[in-house]
Amino acid sequence: MNNAKLYVIDYTLHGTAKSFIIRSDKMDNAEAWHWASCDAGVGRIPRFGREQVQKTSKPMAEKFGLENVTWRQTK
Repeated sequence: MNNAKLYVIDYTLHGTAKSFIIRSDKMDNAEAWHWASCDAGVGRIPRFGREQVQKTSKPMAEKFGLENVTWRQTK
């Protein structure tokens, strides 16, 4: 059984507000920063579900102009 839930991630990129929805089994601040960096074109998205990639950290994402990353579960 798939336990994936939908999450909304909001962030700011170079002063411009951005938002997107992602399906994931779990979400926390580190995951949100990683997926926001992927949406912004900075982070790396794994090709396959089992492929392990290094997640983009908050300090690294901030170097590329990401700020104010927040997330919430959809209702």
